[in-house]
Amino acid sequence: MKLNFLGDLGVLGAGLEILQSDLGFQISADGLPVTVETSDGRLEAGLAQGRGFVRAARPIHFFRALGLFIEAARRGGDFHIIEQPQFTTDGVMVDMSRNGVMRVESIKTLLRKMAVMGLTTLMLYTEDTYELPDEPFFGYLRGRYSDAEIKECDDYAFALGIEMIPCIQTLGHLEQFIKWVYYSHGLHDTKEVLLVDSPATYEFIEKMIRAASAPYRSKRIHIGMDEAHGLGRGRYLDKFGQADLFEVMNRHLRRVLEIAGRYGLQPMIWSDMYFRIGSATHDYYDLNAVMPEHARAAYPSDVALVYWDYYNDDPDLYRGLIRRHLDLSPNVIFAGGLWTWMGFGINYGKVFKTSNTALDVCKELGLREVIATIWSDDGAENDHFAALLGLQLFAEHGYSRELDLEKLKSRFEFCAGASFEAFLDLKYLDEVPGTVPDNNELYSPANPAKYLLWQDPLLGLFDRHAALLDLTAHYTRLAETYRRHLGAYPEYSFLFEPAALLCEVLQRKWDLGVRLKASYDSRDLPALARIATVEIPDLIGRVEALRQAHRGRWLKTYKPFGWEVLDYRYGGVVARLSSAGQRVEDFLAGRIDRIEELEEARLFFDGRPRPQEGLGPGACFGHYRIMTAGVYSHVWPLM
Repeated sequence: MKLNFLGDLGVLGAGLEILQSDLGFQISADGLPVTVETSDGRLEAGLAQGRGFVRAARPIHFFRALGLFIEAARRGGDFHIIEQPQFTTDGVMVDMSRNGVMRVESIKTLLRKMAVMGLTTLMLYTEDTYELPDEPFFGYLRGRYSDAEIKECDDYAFALGIEMIPCIQTLGHLEQFIKWVYYSHGLHDTKEVLLVDSPATYEFIEKMIRAASAPYRSKRIHIGMDEAHGLGRGRYLDKFGQADLFEVMNRHLRRVLEIAGRYGLQPMIWSDMYFRIGSATHDYYDLNAVMPEHARAAYPSDVALVYWDYYNDDPDLYRGLIRRHLDLSPNVIFAGGLWTWMGFGINYGKVFKTSNTALDVCKELGLREVIATIWSDDGAENDHFAALLGLQLFAEHGYSRELDLEKLKSRFEFCAGASFEAFLDLKYLDEVPGTVPDNNELYSPANPAKYLLWQDPLLGLFDRHAALLDLTAHYTRLAETYRRHLGAYPEYSFLFEPAALLCEVLQRKWDLGVRLKASYDSRDLPALARIATVEIPDLIGRVEALRQAHRGRWLKTYKPFGWEVLDYRYGGVVARLSSAGQRVEDFLAGRIDRIEELEEARLFFDGRPRPQEGLGPGACFGHYRIMTAGVYSHVWPLM
């Protein structure tokens, strides 16, 4: 499609050049004339009598409107599309601190998808994965970004009308630097939390804020401060004694704001610590939490509060919690979760349940800023691009008072180049037969794809859970489904091929431990022999094929740093399969008179017996807990 843009393009020209390939158009003087105009806030796209127009108030709205124009023009006929942006910020935060640090080219790909969707903002969540002058252990061997890399991404985002905002930590979640105990300058309160009230802490924070913000155009900055569990109860208690935690938080926040102010920055923080401290159960979502009036009065109301909630689907709870936030600050940002952090699967059932409710309430109450978060807890086993459908969901909410599901489907096909159904199918890695509807347990939705892959066949920590399931047919069909998507959408082969191979592992491994123990208990020697000599060697080959495909996916999206963690995990699976086979062969040959690991009773991992209403197949988000009940990681000594 040839397009001839008429009017003052201003800053839009660079973005148009970038998007030509993705949107399938060519800028040409002999193309379809499209007048570019500034609007009063709405975005519009239309075609009549062979002439087109695109109207928008902001560059990001223009690029969404351009996508709408091209999508409609391909269908043929005249049209006039009008949309009203519901939010000033409809953004994305991507975790770059849990091993998966996206390559610059991957970030650019994400930015192009975001621009066509109309998403306004990108935050790269970097705990220690950015350069800090004179601190060689900050982000050491973790794939940290150079200033030049961040600036390249920021320039690219600017051309597409997207604001990039630094997103760091200035209190908790800094264990990846603190762990270098001899080089972290005694800055810690606990193994994750900085030592509040120490002058050295604020010198270090200034260094972080200066370095993190330097490559960005934006004067906004996210300074973190969430989940600072143990605040004031570690070395702080020894050095300064017991203190009112609200006072500690407010004092620390004021010091950090002073630093940010010196650089002309406008901070936002995660809000949970203020609400946890006021809760008798330390529950962030406790509507009965009491914040003392002196703490409320001391909170600097010009600092934006980011209310994050990935779990709830009760509109009344959202209303209550948002109003409590607004009582503390008029600047409230909602952050929802795209459920990428469960392991290999993405829980789109829960994404749609929680996000639809939350975003509807945000619009009802007049919140102007929302963020979709893509976390990578426990090693980034999933891929950030699996969340594209969730980004489209946030985008469509952002340009419509009420979500139109059919429009969402067509927009995703256009913006992402794949079907709604293909990406939705990624949820079935974990949403297996036996899960609650939409895999919507409140805090611990099931993630069987993770625990059934990593669990030890001899120890079977999840065998009681597996024994209640029947997953062979499920994973067999799912592998076939992913192979169809692989053929239909080759751009996303890096997502669907590893998913298919994972299913081909799980269709054999999901009940391996159950059958192994049952055969041992009944002394079914032929069955034991088959497991040891046929099934286990076959599984080892399948696991290696999965590892290779997963490695290819990783290196396409991420820097190589962090992949070593998953290599160790895959290597552990292969080693333990080999050991299981050898143990069985030793038993069959009479070299041992029993297999002690299989003598042990199997218990429910989470201690909650099944069947029980409202409980699915269970969950565990930590690989080290899945692998063993023994000591797997050392305890870092606080000094």
